[in-house]
Amino acid sequence: MQKTYKILALLLALAFLVLPAAEAGKKDKAEEMSRQKRIMFIPHDNRPISDKQTADVVRELGYEVIVPPDDMLGSRTDLGHPEELWTWAEENASGVSAAVISSDSMLYGSLVGSRKHDCTRGEIVARLKNFEDFRAAHPALPLYVFGSIMRTPRSGEASGSEEPGYYKNYGADIFRYTLLTDKQEVEGLTSREKKEYAFLKELIPEKSMEDWMSRRTKNFAANEKLIDYTKSGVFDYFVLGRDDNAPYSQTHMEGRKLLAYSAGLGSSKFQTMSGIDEIGLLLLSRAVNNIEHKMPFIHVRYNKGTGGRTVPAYSDEHIQDSVRAAATAAGAVLIQRPEKSEYVLLVNTNPNGKTYEANDRTNDGKVRDGTQYFLDLLKDYIAKGYPVGIADVAYANGADNALMEGLKREDLLFKLRAYAGWNTPTNSTGFAVAEGLLAERMTDDARDSLLLTRYLDDWAYQANVRNKIARQLGWLRGSGVYMSLDDKILGVQYRADRMMREFADNNLPPLPALREIKVNFPWNRMFEADIVTAQ
Repeated sequence: MQKTYKILALLLALAFLVLPAAEAGKKDKAEEMSRQKRIMFIPHDNRPISDKQTADVVRELGYEVIVPPDDMLGSRTDLGHPEELWTWAEENASGVSAAVISSDSMLYGSLVGSRKHDCTRGEIVARLKNFEDFRAAHPALPLYVFGSIMRTPRSGEASGSEEPGYYKNYGADIFRYTLLTDKQEVEGLTSREKKEYAFLKELIPEKSMEDWMSRRTKNFAANEKLIDYTKSGVFDYFVLGRDDNAPYSQTHMEGRKLLAYSAGLGSSKFQTMSGIDEIGLLLLSRAVNNIEHKMPFIHVRYNKGTGGRTVPAYSDEHIQDSVRAAATAAGAVLIQRPEKSEYVLLVNTNPNGKTYEANDRTNDGKVRDGTQYFLDLLKDYIAKGYPVGIADVAYANGADNALMEGLKREDLLFKLRAYAGWNTPTNSTGFAVAEGLLAERMTDDARDSLLLTRYLDDWAYQANVRNKIARQLGWLRGSGVYMSLDDKILGVQYRADRMMREFADNNLPPLPALREIKVNFPWNRMFEADIVTAQ
């Protein structure tokens, strides 16, 4: 009997030991699952597309995406606060399973800050060192970093007031001068081009050129150091975006040299790619794929004609090369067989290989060469049950109205996995790659919500409403223009709200979110809008 009591006592003691251990194990597992659903994201500014819309794609998967407060990020008038961002990053790094960080924000405050800053070399070097310290403090945290090679806008007007003041007067000359500089290194200049080069060198004020080039020189050296960090393992992955550039330009030239500097780093560690605003989502997609141990396959098809060999506006490479780079950045692989892929991306290029602006008179909704071919291709893939998305790049800065009319007519708008037709063509292809890869793991409601965001922004606002209001700006009281609304902002908001509701009523199904549409202009200009719908 005494032996039995001893056995019972021993079993009870073991139970008291095992139960807390089991509970602790459950708690640890729960904490691990919670951590795996949390990602830190520091975008390069607080524009809706850079910040909220990008993070929302991953949030629709059930992840918590933590982002610094809006007033800490750069805006149009505030270049950002790198020191505060470093403090915020350190305070929030524990408990996350990955970090996607803009180096422009951490070095210069923001993307615009990278173009207009007056930072000394010493300040930049000190902020670069913060990356080493951050890695040392968080050795196991996957760290995905993206930055930019300074853009080279074609003119002062094209710069959107995001360059130093002198670019308004000499932007076109600076662009042309750097184009010839780049071309001279690659293939040489004709005698006529040599004369033009000498003329431009005399024409552009020396002080302005020195300011522009000194900033670029600092940024170039910083990008070299960031590549060094990739080589030494400080970063798990690093992407440099060639922002708004051309086949020959200062941006293209610096990209060539940085690519040479990165020799030895494969595309699994480093890339330089055309574009910038889409890269945040591409790296968030990569982070999610790595967390979930997935390497998805993508099949890509282009419209007839020039197709993948198109060199779109604001880019220096074939669109097929940009799509390949985007897939690699997102952690995916391109394949030839659609039936073996998790995602099929159709790229709507113009058959003639040209890119037009969304406000071009040809974007009137009438069927053009290539429209029906593309729609038939889409219908065929959907009929076969493939998960299909569209990168709409026939027009820059807005949707192709003829294509969208076809999608509406054929009831295909909400049969897609993803859609993007905003800003530059490479912005759209990159966003469509990343969103489409993640959308396959979402609920139907989540996918529809993301599609609605793009249709309201890219189709309704960018390709239609924005252009109508721009033509009416002169009617409104007060001072203000397209790129600086000022006194006219309330009048523009009123018209945008009304026109967006009318557009939705005429072109979109009666979804609950469309009961209310409110348009805000957080950067005090018409170029981008924050479109808020009913919750």
